[in-house]
Formats: sequence, structure tokens, C-alpha cells
Amino acid sequence: MPAETILYLSEPDVTRALESIDVVEAVAAALAAHARRETVLPEEAHLRWENAGQTLRSLSMPGLVDGCAGVKIINANPGLPGLGLPRASGLTVLFDIETAQPTCILEASRISSLRTAAVTAIAADVLGTHPMNRLALIGAGALARAHLELLPPRLPALREIRLYDLEPQRANALAEDAADNRITVCESAEQAIEDADLVVPVTTTTSGYIHHGWLKPGSLLVNISLDDPLPEVFLRADKLFVDDCTLVAADGHRILGRMLRTGQIGRPNHPGDSKRLIDGELGEILTGGRDGRTHPDEIILVNPFGLAIEDLALARQVHQQAVELELGVHLRR
Repeated sequence: MPAETILYLSEPDVTRALESIDVVEAVAAALAAHARRETVLPEEAHLRWENAGQTLRSLSMPGLVDGCAGVKIINANPGLPGLGLPRASGLTVLFDIETAQPTCILEASRISSLRTAAVTAIAADVLGTHPMNRLALIGAGALARAHLELLPPRLPALREIRLYDLEPQRANALAEDAADNRITVCESAEQAIEDADLVVPVTTTTSGYIHHGWLKPGSLLVNISLDDPLPEVFLRADKLFVDDCTLVAADGHRILGRMLRTGQIGRPNHPGDSKRLIDGELGEILTGGRDGRTHPDEIILVNPFGLAIEDLALARQVHQQAVELELGVHLRR
């Protein structure tokens, strides 16, 4: 029978439910299912508009994974941090797989930030050199906080965390909040990246600044915020991986999508005239369909688009845990 109510889970509800969920395991399972072609992942709907000199956006990303269907809506306004508000916010809606009725509405930002950090953790597991001694985080916003929460416990050899932000006070505030004596606040992005084993840009920039020469042999660059590396990094990296070739190619707003469209870079199975090809998708490495790192000195670039199925896989577990813990508010239809 159709349910008479929809469960709404606020950010505190979501945070409480996530306490007993292995975020990395859930995201890895979704990526592996995607590699086995067991998911449905349409292209995202991308809405942009201008307000007070800022470019605002709303992304709607539907998907289906492991019997869970739904849609993630995430909105962003780069001017909000200056007002003391988070840059991004949104909702995830889960559907009943039999009736298609919405069953649960979840605050999306906590799941989204942890999912993003989980992808970095997975990339580090399967593509990083080990041991990893130095981590560089470029940007000191919500995604940097999520990475500081998730990564250090998974990197037992980590000795130093280098942090840089265009606003030094924000970097210093994050370092103070994290209370980790391994954190060094740097004066430039180059200083942070130098000699780092794992480099993670989590910024809002739309202009590249990372040079290939900044990356040491054997380093792994997980390009979370997508536009930070200059074209030379994509062209000269020893290996280049994404999470979904089709979605990356469809996004003409980001640098790799533009390079794919112009033929500077080609897809693994559709090389065209491109001299540089994407080496595969992250899920294919997890399932054994592609080789990952084959030499300790390889510089590897991972450019994850961010897949709705990862958020939905997490949201489903959050929903299940919330029901057990009697969290949330039931809304009448």
C-alpha cells in the first residue's frame, strides 16, 4: 500500500544516522556496480543564473543503484561563504522502487561532502603510492573539512597535512578546529603541493593554476573541484582516470569536458584523433577491469565528476538507519 507520509531527515538526523555507516564501503560498492553496468545514471540537469555578480547553479542528478532510485538536487552560490553561509545546499529524494512514490527527503550537503571525500579515499587506496606521508588540501571550506574527517584515519603513515586557502584566516580557522598538529598552513598552493603524495583541490575556482611541474613523481592528484589543474596536467599525467566518461564529456562547463569536446583528450574506447586518452573509470579498477598504478613514479590524475548513485547508495543506508533510530519528521502527502 502507498505510504501516507514522507520521512524528512534534517542535517542533524543525517549526521546521526551516518555515524554507524561505512561511507567508503558504500561508495566503493556503488562505483563497482556502475562498472558492472548495474546502474542507471542519466545526464544531470544543469541550471545556471546570475545574481549580484555571482553565478548561481542548481544541479539535478537522478539515478538508480542496487534497487534504490531517487534524485539529488544540489545548489551552489559562491557568494554565500562571505555571508557566513555554506556555499552548497540541497536535498536528496528517495523513491519507492515499486510505486515510484517519494518516500524520504534528506538534507543533501552532509552526504554529498562525505561521499566526495570517500571517492578521494578510494582513489588513494587503489592508485596512490604507499606509504602516503604528505597530504595537500587546497581550499578550506566544507569539502576540506570532510576530507580532514575521513582521510587521516585511513592513512596511517601520514606525517604532514598541508593546507592552503586564498583567505588565510579561513585556513587558520580550519586548522584550529581540526586540532591536528600535523597541519601546516601554507602561503601558496605551490608550497602546499610541493612533495605531497596526495593532492586534493577543493576550491570554487573556474581558472586553472596547478602546473604539472608542481607534482612530484609518484603523486596522486584527485581533482575534486575540477578546474584547478592547467591543461598541461591533463595532457602530461602518466595516467588519467574519471568516474564516468559520458558525464564528464557532457559537462562543457569544466576543463576536462571541454578538452574531450575539442578532441585534445579522447575516451578509452573512442580515441578519435586524440593523442591523450582517458585510461579508464575508477569503478573498473575496483572490479579488475582496468589496471591502476603500474609504476611507483607515475603521476596519476583522477577527475571525478561526482555520481548521483554514490549519494543515493549512502542516502538509502541513512534512511534505513534513521527508521531504526526513529529519526526525522513524517510529512503528510
